[in-house]
Amino acid sequence: MADMQSGIGPFVGVFLLQHGWASGMIGTAMTVGNVAGMLITTPVGAAIDASTRKRLWVIIPGMTVVAASSIILLRQSFWAVTVSQIATSIAGAAIVPAVTGITLGIVRQRGFNRQNGLNQAFNHAGNMAGAALSGYLGWQFGYVAVFLLSALFGVITIACVLMIPPRSINDRAARGSKEDDPESRPSALRVLLKHKPLLVLALALAAFHLGSAAIVPLYGMAAVSDGHTTNGPSFVAATIVIAQGVMIVASVLGMRAAEGRNYWPILLVSFLALPLRGVLAFFLTGWWGVVPVQILDGVGAGLQSVAVPGMVARSLNGTGRVNLAQGAVITIQGAGAALSPALGGWIAQWIGFAPTFLLLGGLGLLSVALWVAFGAAVKHY
Repeated sequence: MADMQSGIGPFVGVFLLQHGWASGMIGTAMTVGNVAGMLITTPVGAAIDASTRKRLWVIIPGMTVVAASSIILLRQSFWAVTVSQIATSIAGAAIVPAVTGITLGIVRQRGFNRQNGLNQAFNHAGNMAGAALSGYLGWQFGYVAVFLLSALFGVITIACVLMIPPRSINDRAARGSKEDDPESRPSALRVLLKHKPLLVLALALAAFHLGSAAIVPLYGMAAVSDGHTTNGPSFVAATIVIAQGVMIVASVLGMRAAEGRNYWPILLVSFLALPLRGVLAFFLTGWWGVVPVQILDGVGAGLQSVAVPGMVARSLNGTGRVNLAQGAVITIQGAGAALSPALGGWIAQWIGFAPTFLLLGGLGLLSVALWVAFGAAVKHY
């Protein structure tokens, strides 16, 4: 599912750069798509809570991502690319809460931390393998091969999801309802606004992703534009493979660290990775700087991939609104991720790539400050 979900997304920046686009316009198109995905995530989470056919929330969006990716290959006008990014973001927004719901429905609250950790480890392994294959095929045959690989994995994903027996997914457990009270009703929607730990988590993630989301595409564009890196697909693939390899280890360690304790220190470490990453990207732009920069990306994203769904599921347990809350957190953090490409792209166009990495990395300090200042509210989970 990992490669199907991303489509040619990680390669869009260098693909458009090689077709004459400026970094600011690339960032703007990505931002429009990210905003669309951000706005739809919360209502999608509510729909998944209410749905009794959760497998379709993986299958249909996955097919949409593959179809949307083909648009960029056919046309590179601003509106064609923007429409493709919107469709990809909207479809991708449904998959994360859908997988969360399916997992909760199968293993219940007691088994969620461990199974989610395993899910994320395999997800990162899929991203790593998909990126390596995409990089090789893109180098040998061009970007069409990257798209065809994504479509192939889409077919395999649909077959795998259909192998999950529908009866194995308990719909009440999947939405986080009280497992010992079959008559309990879901909490009112205002539970999200009253839940302080959820708000703190979402705001800290928004600041983090405002800085983090633009670093990878800008790093790839910086390497391609400096004249030393001639092959865009292979460079982007290398950045993804390194980060995803680290995420596999980080997600497993995060899963084990969370057993019997809270997620607060795990998320604190993930936030601290961003400032360090910005400093390294400032000094080490180019092929030889890929390894340390992407190792830190892997640490931050890998820990969050386990800790964020885990904390949401644990803190909202019994409300019947887990997937809605998951969607709400993704929406707020998505606000940061949505603005990041445009912010980073235009700043890079004005002052250059290296200083931009330093500014984007500094936003991680805001996440750290929020997490420490409101530690008393979030350390219970």
